[in-house]
Amino acid sequence: MKPTPVKEPTPVNEPTPVEEMIMAGSNGTPTAEQLRAQAAAHGAHNYHPLPVVIAEAEGAWVTDVNGRRYLDLLAAYSAINFGHRHPRLMAAARRQLDRVTLVSRAFEHDQFGPFCAELAELAGMQMVLPMNTGAEAVETAIKTARKWGYEVKGVPAGEAVIVAFGGNFHGRTTTIISFSTDEDSRASFGPYTPGFTVVPYGDTEALAAAVDDRVVGVLVEPIQGEAGVLVPPPGFLASVREICSARGALMIADEIQSGLGRTGATFACEHEDVVPDMYLLGKALGGGIVPVSAVVSSAEILGVFQPGQHGSTFGGNPLACAIGREVIAMLKTGEFQERSAKLGAHMHDRLAALPEATVREVRGRGLWAGVEFATLPGREACEQLAERGVLAKDTHGSTIRLAPPLMIDEADLDWALDCVADIAR
Repeated sequence: MKPTPVKEPTPVNEPTPVEEMIMAGSNGTPTAEQLRAQAAAHGAHNYHPLPVVIAEAEGAWVTDVNGRRYLDLLAAYSAINFGHRHPRLMAAARRQLDRVTLVSRAFEHDQFGPFCAELAELAGMQMVLPMNTGAEAVETAIKTARKWGYEVKGVPAGEAVIVAFGGNFHGRTTTIISFSTDEDSRASFGPYTPGFTVVPYGDTEALAAAVDDRVVGVLVEPIQGEAGVLVPPPGFLASVREICSARGALMIADEIQSGLGRTGATFACEHEDVVPDMYLLGKALGGGIVPVSAVVSSAEILGVFQPGQHGSTFGGNPLACAIGREVIAMLKTGEFQERSAKLGAHMHDRLAALPEATVREVRGRGLWAGVEFATLPGREACEQLAERGVLAKDTHGSTIRLAPPLMIDEADLDWALDCVADIAR
């Protein structure tokens, strides 16, 4: 009699066939759980995303790997101002993909000059220095202000100071976190870069006291997004402009989140009729397709750079410029700014009606709002919204940020606001 064959045990570190069936969908594609586990195992844990794995997107809607649709009320922190995969932007990208995508700045290409000229015109400026990410634009502005300070203003070498504001968020490079007041951004990343003074946001008296002869620039967000969509007191930006002009310092407006239609105007500074010396732009400038950022200023200020003193292999590449040009063309019509102003007023009217017992404060401008709950943690609020099919992002404890794509349908927006009202009861 032959012995019964002994079945080899399944190794403990490998899934069983049943587990594989559970982890994979009916068509053999990975499930959300499998993809999230893979990301957790192999991706650094520098983000804590909501448990939604997106596979497709169009307009204001995204679809996860399970086929469930969600209304996107974050718009990638304003990078998706025009919605996911806007037809005009996708067409511009495809046209350029069929021609040339990268040559480096060692050579000219036919999209660079028009992009710079058109962006300068949109901003009422003269010159553009294109980069890729928002943090690169901020770093470029810091270098620009320092170089201008030494070579034009006459600040002694090594003594230039830039003033920033408490609660700021300008990026996560080592230089930028050196003037952050967020310990999560700063802790364990020292030593920190010197040359910065931080004063309270919205405090013009503190700013005036800080700006002396060594100050070459004042770096300000017209609205602080990461801090919870904080709108400064009326007249604050005008006072920043006045102080900078009087003391011979550059006003540097970080409009990476607030600019390009988000607040109901092309630039948030326009709400106080303020024109800074430098605009820092990004996010929406790439149409949600590629990272595109830029410093936009005068020829006197950006003219301090000579060949070899600053650069980027990908900055101002043909694909980025082609998409950026289409973004600029779309903004020149004023359609998106007008829509942001109209729908933004409607959104804020509805948010203002939320019960005071559960909502401590609503802040913002245009299609941009920070909703601060009295007791509900922001993360929990976003989880409850995601369960209802709405995506938002928490910040600083009990606040959630709402930044819908500017092309969102009013009916869709109202449905999402119904969901916000539902969790605020």
